[in-house]
Amino acid sequence: MKRGSILRAVTIGVAAIFFSACTVVRPGESGLKQKLGKLKPTPLQTGAHYFNPFVTKIVKIDVRTVEVYENLPLPTKEGLSVNAQIALLYHVDPKMVSDVYTNFGLNYERVIVVSNFQATAREVSSRYFAKELYAIDREKVEQVMKDLLSDHLNDKGFIIDAVLLKDILLPESMSRAIQNKVNAEQAALQMDYIIEKQKKEAERMYIEAEGIRRAQNIIDSSLTTKLLQYNQIQMLKELSNSTNAKIIITNGQTPMIINEQ
Repeated sequence: MKRGSILRAVTIGVAAIFFSACTVVRPGESGLKQKLGKLKPTPLQTGAHYFNPFVTKIVKIDVRTVEVYENLPLPTKEGLSVNAQIALLYHVDPKMVSDVYTNFGLNYERVIVVSNFQATAREVSSRYFAKELYAIDREKVEQVMKDLLSDHLNDKGFIIDAVLLKDILLPESMSRAIQNKVNAEQAALQMDYIIEKQKKEAERMYIEAEGIRRAQNIIDSSLTTKLLQYNQIQMLKELSNSTNAKIIITNGQTPMIINEQ
């Protein structure tokens, strides 16, 4: 009975040692083998790996894109402070995981990434006025932050994918002033549109009147005395042929038309 218990315990111990000597590097991870405190230069690829748990340690580092989200008070060019919600998307360079672990350890995000992110955000925001951060140059500010942060972190083993200004919370007085200015600009644009429309309508009416005047001049220039007399004779002739009752009044200079009846 005692011998069976000992055998069972030995079997369990061997199995535990066997499974503890195996690790799996999953997709999106990079593994580092550390033997007797010394790192192997080549990272472990995705898959299962066996090692001696007594002298060897496997360190796994995530190389997928991760998000760092910060609520930061940012200084502006005019000396104000605005609250900003900023997101940083970055990942560890798979080729430099050994350097990242050696220089910054597993807490690299807090040690180097976040500290540089906060400092860069404040440095860039101080170059712009609050209204530029709020509405005008947001994409430009994001790109400047990304480029500057890349300069600080790329050679340390970190790739900056994007910096996103999700929200800028201005002081209430400034938000109201900006909104009033936007409303005034919109009203001015609307008035410009109305004025331009009225100018176009005036031009249309002028062109129409000019056309009528020219047509009238052409008609007036073609109405000679003989033409008028001829047209009058033609009109009287048509009236004389009409069966309707009629009264014809002339000035005595044109032929009189008498109804046949």
